[in-house]
Amino acid sequence: MLETRILAFIALLPAVASSQPTPPRQTDADAYTRYELLAPGSGKFRIIYEVTATTPGATHYYNPIRAGSIATDESVFDRRTGRPLRFDEVGGAVARAGGVRGADTTGRYIRVTLARPVPADGEGRILILKTYEDRASYLLRGDTIVFTRPLGIKRNAVALPVGYELVASNYPSQVLQEADGRIVVSFWNSTPAEAPLTLRALPRGATAAPSSVASRLDERAHQDREIIYFLQQPETHAFDLYHDYTESRAGTGTYLNVVRAGSTVSDPRARDLDTGEELRFEVVKGEAITRAGLDVPNVTPLTEVVVFRFAPIPAGGSTRLRMYETYTDSARYRLEGEELVWDRGLGRPLDIVVLPAGWVLTNSSIPATVSTREDGRVQLDFVNARPDEIQVLITARRRR
Repeated sequence: MLETRILAFIALLPAVASSQPTPPRQTDADAYTRYELLAPGSGKFRIIYEVTATTPGATHYYNPIRAGSIATDESVFDRRTGRPLRFDEVGGAVARAGGVRGADTTGRYIRVTLARPVPADGEGRILILKTYEDRASYLLRGDTIVFTRPLGIKRNAVALPVGYELVASNYPSQVLQEADGRIVVSFWNSTPAEAPLTLRALPRGATAAPSSVASRLDERAHQDREIIYFLQQPETHAFDLYHDYTESRAGTGTYLNVVRAGSTVSDPRARDLDTGEELRFEVVKGEAITRAGLDVPNVTPLTEVVVFRFAPIPAGGSTRLRMYETYTDSARYRLEGEELVWDRGLGRPLDIVVLPAGWVLTNSSIPATVSTREDGRVQLDFVNARPDEIQVLITARRRR
């Protein structure tokens, strides 16, 4: 009798196991990695990794430790407050159980305990610091240091040691000199593949003086401003949009969105992506902008500003904002005969345009990644790694 019961219990085990809920897939966004090369010959580099957890309700985030690298000096911070976060090192099986689909069960992961569950349609922003020793990636050949590493993250920067000059870079990049004299190589990889980066540098002796044009230089890959336009039917000249922005200036508690000349704005609203909280706002026009002491240049009677208000930024912290608006602009979005025309300058590193339902893409003047959303609408993603604006001309026709 006992044996029969045991066999019956064993037979139930697969059914019990299969009834366990599958954890949501871990998702993330806005990843940026900075590699700071340490002493030549050491094979060591400091990694500064910014990433945003986006799985709704997630309480943990898993960051893989790259095979072949030895990780030390690890620390993790909440980017909203600047405070340390708890973390530990776990195996791939734990990461897979936590939502990392396809995690290598022989691999190792940093498991970060988030400061707060990721809100619905929100984010959990974290900063991971660690030092890797990887002599296959960072090596010394005579006097030349070589950093050669396939980089899967799309936004990257590599800081050379103080006193070294860049002599070769195989990937199109910005080259920027920092205040301490270090040369930084920075790029945004807009391709679907890893960037096979190889850098070479030589000692130059004395540290160079700061650049006289430093105020005109900014690292494009580190900028995380992005916008998505949802085009309504072209007869309306209207489009919904939301744009994301990170405010990190201590004490700042407002964001000013100046409406582009020729456009009108309606239905503004905003959310704090870190908490999901809806933000207060007001629309200010003409002379009221000056009376309110808002920092807006060249104010005219037609100037219009949407003012979003949030809790002042703490020292060492930041806030990630998402602003929603509906614009009407007959000059830049219109119907010419039977052809939809979108003709607009886009200045952010990542700009996304979603065509209205029932329209087929026929032209895009600027290269874009094209996809079809679940609702059937066509989406164009424009990655602009340059620091200037791109003039995007899109046409479409009705689907027949």
